[in-house]
Amino acid sequence: MGVRGLQGFVGSTCPQICTVVNIQELAEHHRTKYPGCTPTIVVDAMCCLRYWYTPESWVCGGQWREYFAALRDFVAAFTSAGIKLIFFFDGMVEPGKRDEWVKRRLKNNREISKIFHHIKSKRDEPGRNMFFIPSGLAIFTRFALKTLGQETFCSLQEADYEVASYGLQHNCIGILGEDTDYLIYDTCPYLSIGDLCLETLETIMLCREKLCESLGLHVADLPLLACLLGNDITPEGMFESFRYKCLSSYASVKENAGKKGNIILAVSDYISKVLHLHQGEKKIEEMLPLGPNKALFYKGVASYLLPGQISPWLVQKPKVIITDKQVASLNPESKQEVPMCIDPESKPEVPVCTNSESVQEVPMCTDPESKQEIPMCTDPESKQVPMCTVPESKQVPMCTVPESKQVPMCTVPESKQVPMCTVPESKQVPMCTDPESKQEVSIYAYPEVKQKLPSEAEAPLNLEAFMCMHPEIKQEDTMDIEPEIKQVTMLPDSEILKVARMHHVHSESYLVYNIMSNGEIECSNTLEDELDQALPSQAFIYRPIRQRVYSLLLGDWKDGTSTGPVVKEWFVYPGNSLRHPDLVRPLQMTLQGGTPSLEVLWLSQDPAAQARRLDSLLACFNLSSSKEELQAIESPLRALCCLLIYLFVQVDTLSLEDLHAFIAQALCLQGKSTSQLMNLQLDYINSRAVQLGSLLVRGLTMLVLVNSACGFPWTTSEFMPWNVFDGKLFHQKYLQSEKGYAVEVLLEQNRSWLTKFHNLKAVVCKACSKESRRIVGRTHWNSHYTGRLGRQGSSSHRTGSTHGHPGQGQPWRDQGPGGRQYEHDQWRRY
Repeated sequence: MGVRGLQGFVGSTCPQICTVVNIQELAEHHRTKYPGCTPTIVVDAMCCLRYWYTPESWVCGGQWREYFAALRDFVAAFTSAGIKLIFFFDGMVEPGKRDEWVKRRLKNNREISKIFHHIKSKRDEPGRNMFFIPSGLAIFTRFALKTLGQETFCSLQEADYEVASYGLQHNCIGILGEDTDYLIYDTCPYLSIGDLCLETLETIMLCREKLCESLGLHVADLPLLACLLGNDITPEGMFESFRYKCLSSYASVKENAGKKGNIILAVSDYISKVLHLHQGEKKIEEMLPLGPNKALFYKGVASYLLPGQISPWLVQKPKVIITDKQVASLNPESKQEVPMCIDPESKPEVPVCTNSESVQEVPMCTDPESKQEIPMCTDPESKQVPMCTVPESKQVPMCTVPESKQVPMCTVPESKQVPMCTVPESKQVPMCTDPESKQEVSIYAYPEVKQKLPSEAEAPLNLEAFMCMHPEIKQEDTMDIEPEIKQVTMLPDSEILKVARMHHVHSESYLVYNIMSNGEIECSNTLEDELDQALPSQAFIYRPIRQRVYSLLLGDWKDGTSTGPVVKEWFVYPGNSLRHPDLVRPLQMTLQGGTPSLEVLWLSQDPAAQARRLDSLLACFNLSSSKEELQAIESPLRALCCLLIYLFVQVDTLSLEDLHAFIAQALCLQGKSTSQLMNLQLDYINSRAVQLGSLLVRGLTMLVLVNSACGFPWTTSEFMPWNVFDGKLFHQKYLQSEKGYAVEVLLEQNRSWLTKFHNLKAVVCKACSKESRRIVGRTHWNSHYTGRLGRQGSSSHRTGSTHGHPGQGQPWRDQGPGGRQYEHDQWRRY
């Protein structure tokens, strides 16, 4: 994350840019300067997750009650000081940053291997130095914060741009995070979450002006420096030889700066003494060895320019266009005009964007050699203009194209209010529940939901406009897609997409908008032991659920079709090199009366629509035949029971002892306080139990996906982990069950839970028997048992790939690299 080497440089060589500040004092100063304005801090939540997760135990699946309490304390500390918090989460991975995303996931795989090696060799909890964020932490943190009444947004790309933009446009007192990119953006002050003392509200403020003073640069030079050093857009190796050339000619090498520190000083010295000398006289590519990387370099510099800002380093032939990040910038109040991209040769108007939230005009520069067009901001007259914000008007003055023709603009009409996801009067709006106070908080009951939705482009994807927005993609690259693979590019009905976008932006859904708008989703690492052949990866176990959701969101497709849409899945699992995504097709659902439309599921107020929502949810788990039994189970155990049935049908290596542990921990959790869970001690750590804990939590995230795709038939609190799962408690029950302890012992001699236990067990076993799945104890397994129970056509993983062969080991571990198409009939369980 951030600029390569800058964090270490700041700490070791440039400590003067770090100042201890008291956030409460900053808030008081803000109130004095801006009477009537609430001091606001915008929080990059993704940077804060590891700092918020304070529980000592993390390997067992997550201590969710403790984590919720920590979040509540965090929010309370700022609320009591009269400071408003605005939280941003990453909503998707930008195409230009996919390689960096993959690199980090592969690095995480190596860390996970070390974690399991530690567990199996020492049988104890790894130390904090090996800390790995529990599965689903980012997803459930969104809902936890909304339960606590906080304003929470999910970005339309990686969140750092939206965080910086929001901080600038809303006059925030600071950005709370841990990413050196916030030193590069010309926005409000950057506050370190890593140095925050919650009791005193003191932390470190990193000052970009002092950084510039130390390096002899202007603030407008920082994006150039960041790209030359390497960041998430420009790979570190792109300018490696250039950096060493700067270092070799640098005369003021500092011994205490180290190699990386001296490289930063040398590159900064080159910018200030060489590039500044010829600025405005020579093109940047004449002064730097850009080579074939011009487009990527210009894109990297432009990526740091917030709405209304310009850069002196991007002075080229102007052409109005909008950048990827400014398309997605979150600014609900903005009603900008939408620029049109005009080709001076053919003169056709190509609408580039109709996003009214934060549309800014960004000039386009044309590379005279490659003819590629690079989005940028520029003042053609200026030779050295510091990056600045246009305070009065958020619209940058228009640039003129050759022959002095004004670039046409089209005004986006005020977007219509889109109906919320409505439910019948008898059905409550989805709620989240505070596990301590038991008070339910509507996840829609926040002022920001009433804001008008951004406009959406209603025209089909235009390749010319796409190429204009993504100059780094060569036109011939778009021809590599095989003709029989239809990537999801045609957008659904605009009103439906607006609803999906609204739920996405306001952190009320998970993956739905990504599927509908891009046809591409990702899932990060899970604590899975690559050496354990007895358990399949969660990526494969839950894939049939996702395939049915694809069918629901993108339309039904008959068996054998070769023209249906495919969804790109970037899921991490053992053996996946992530060179390519898995191409996954929808899987038809079996629903009486057919699959309902999204209009019915999301917008209909007909009382019968609620039943259709629930039917659709159960069909995604292939549990329509168990509807009556599941409806008889009380909340919050109903959703958990649904998940357990699905898991035990899918994975034959799950035993009766596993089922007892899952049910017992859910029942005992209802009577535990946070302090009791915190003080729980385990005899030892079992690697299989670690995997099962993470597997269940990933299943809860699938419930979030299905519930939001089906129009919220169940209240969100039913599958929030702090209500149904605790890692250490499950681990304790697993160890007891494995040793053969009686059910009464698992339930801590609580007779009131015994009846519930047997009822839940009966529902799961009955539903599994309908699928010819008999759950037995490990004592009934044959000594040669390899994960299958001997049923013809059955394997340990009932959605095995066609790459597997019956009786020859576990097929899910040999899936090979991504890039394959998964037909829906491959993933049938029968």
